[in-house]
Amino acid sequence: MAAAAATGSVPVRVCHQEIVKFDLEIKAAVQDIRDCPGPLSALTELNAAVKEKFRHLRGRIQELEQMAREQDKESEKQALLQEVENHKKQMLSNQAAWRKANLACKIAIDNSEKDQLLQGRDSLRQRKTTKESLAESASNITESLMSISRMMSQQVQQSEETVQTLANSSRTILEANEEFKSMSGTIQLGRKLITKYNRRELTDKLLIFLALALFLATVLYILKKRLFPFL
Repeated sequence: MAAAAATGSVPVRVCHQEIVKFDLEIKAAVQDIRDCPGPLSALTELNAAVKEKFRHLRGRIQELEQMAREQDKESEKQALLQEVENHKKQMLSNQAAWRKANLACKIAIDNSEKDQLLQGRDSLRQRKTTKESLAESASNITESLMSISRMMSQQVQQSEETVQTLANSSRTILEANEEFKSMSGTIQLGRKLITKYNRRELTDKLLIFLALALFLATVLYILKKRLFPFL
């Protein structure tokens, strides 16, 4: 009977160790759930793992309870049953912490999704504002380009008018130059005629002078012959 009790203590110790291990793992998993940033699919995976650990923990507690009931000594039996009760209370505490962690995580995920939705709306509003601003800027740029195009068209028209005016002025200058050339030829011809007329006048004066001198000489000669025949 003593040998059986000694043999039975090893499974009790192993079962107790496994219960402690699962308890610690559940606490760590509950903390992971509390810190889970989302999404809901990640939370679902964590909960599935916690459920599996609770299943193993519940099984080990039941095994320990069965072992306690099989103990020969009443004191050992009561001691083990007290441990089983403590483990059950701890499991219930872990379940309550699990539910609270899930609630806190879901609230956090919901708030995060709301914030993302608001940010998305703000982003959409900002993109809309940006599009409106870009559209207004494009309209202003188009208006500016059209204004510049009109100014360039006016400048081109003014340039064409200026070129036409310069062409007319150039043509007028050419015509005036031709007239000046013609007048210059006429002036030169007049100068030549005047020079010729001056020379002719000089020749005529010389001929008149010679004729007059000849006339005077003839008169003097005649007078000399009549008045002074003896000379």
